[in-house]
Amino acid sequence: MYSQIYSATTFGIDAYVVEIETHLDSAVPQIAIVGLPDSAVKESKERVTAAIKNSDFIFPPKKITINLAPADIKKEGSSFDLPIAIGILCSSAVLDYDLLSETIVLGELALDGGLRQVRGVLPIALEAKAQGYKRIILPKQNAEEAAMVGGIDVIAVETLKETINYLKEIYEIKPTTVDLDQIFSIDNNASVPDMADVRGQESVKRALEVSAAGGHNILMIGPPGSGKTMLARRIPGIMPPLSLEESLETTKIHSISGLLGKDEALVTTRPFRSPHHTISNAALVGGGVGFVRPGEISLAHHGVLFLDELPEFARNVLEVLRQPLEDKSISISRSKMNVEYPSNFMMVCSMNPTPDGETLDKTNSSPQQVKNYLSKISGPLLDRIDIHVEVPAVKYDELASKRAGESSEDVRQRVINARQVQEKRFAEYDGIYKNSDMPTKLIRQICELDEASAKLLKTAIERLGLSARAYDRILKVSRTIADLSGEENITVIHISEAIQYRSLDRQYWS
Repeated sequence: MYSQIYSATTFGIDAYVVEIETHLDSAVPQIAIVGLPDSAVKESKERVTAAIKNSDFIFPPKKITINLAPADIKKEGSSFDLPIAIGILCSSAVLDYDLLSETIVLGELALDGGLRQVRGVLPIALEAKAQGYKRIILPKQNAEEAAMVGGIDVIAVETLKETINYLKEIYEIKPTTVDLDQIFSIDNNASVPDMADVRGQESVKRALEVSAAGGHNILMIGPPGSGKTMLARRIPGIMPPLSLEESLETTKIHSISGLLGKDEALVTTRPFRSPHHTISNAALVGGGVGFVRPGEISLAHHGVLFLDELPEFARNVLEVLRQPLEDKSISISRSKMNVEYPSNFMMVCSMNPTPDGETLDKTNSSPQQVKNYLSKISGPLLDRIDIHVEVPAVKYDELASKRAGESSEDVRQRVINARQVQEKRFAEYDGIYKNSDMPTKLIRQICELDEASAKLLKTAIERLGLSARAYDRILKVSRTIADLSGEENITVIHISEAIQYRSLDRQYWS
């Protein structure tokens, strides 16, 4: 009258195995689920009862105790439905639970016994493989996502009855497999707008190329209609493709958030997240009541976080970005848990120069109004933005010109070449993939300057009153500019361009 089935759930972007113990005795019929279940897990007894009966199995008229171990960690979600149902049937002698000793089971049950898609399958499959399990049984909709892991049999089922028949070897289900090479060969950038569509703004395009090549944060300042949003939405098209490691890590985050499309098993394009300025702290960096969820900064991991009209965001919301911009991760603490999510993203911001959108020399706003508008962006946050670039209004001649600009693919190839240089440079360093990831100690080692470059940078720091953080970021940007030029050493030309990208904050905020 006892059975033990293995399932799993997620915690942060990782997963852990859950033992589902089922015990039947002859007391008054009822179902008790223990082991810190949330409301969705508690409600599973109603779904499981109906699914078992509607699948032509006899539901045992006994007291059923279900324990989810480890009992001191909160369990969340509907993915325990299928293993609970199988556990009850095993305890009723319909099935021998020893057949499932090396199997992870998960899936949400419909009342008719059908199975629905669940969240967090990729991290669960990775953990199952790491723990030595040989097989994972799950809904058909999640099969390709789990099959990305490899080295573990992925059994896709559509109903509870089909699952039992498979386990009783009434008929065979072949493991699901995927071709990763084919998935990565599909050009998903075809849907991204082309940089050639944007007329003029060559200096801004150059800044975006530098930003993409080194993963640097960038702020665009210009009047409405100058093309800031158009340019931002074309950034994914000039960024290098995701590596398999980056793709799996990004997919894990989207999987636990339930954001994978019905036919999407792997995120193969760099995310582009553009939250509205009314967003809350928890929605931006992660959090929530009860169970913690990833925020926009984690959903933008290995991609772009675009903050349009930056001063319209609440200041307290912007301030929470300071720590993840430095650490490339966000730690969220609650009374009973501490969750860490990765957040290595490229932040792209845009804003008007003044409250009425006009430039400083043409604005009708008072100096105090302009000051209040700009003060919504604090100095520490501004310091964490590597590149500041002005986006002027486009001239008529440029708008009317029939000459097409440089395509995203041409720019992207230069960016890829620069990233390959960086990957080779940082091959021996864990967690460092591009120039923007360099810690201070590594900056001093890799960004050595000749005498002329050091003298120029010293002059700029003293005249512009830049901080130590700005000094480091100028060195990182100059290293990226040198990589784009194919230069081994940083020269005065590279330093000069990097300094140019740090002058606007003094023009507007000084």
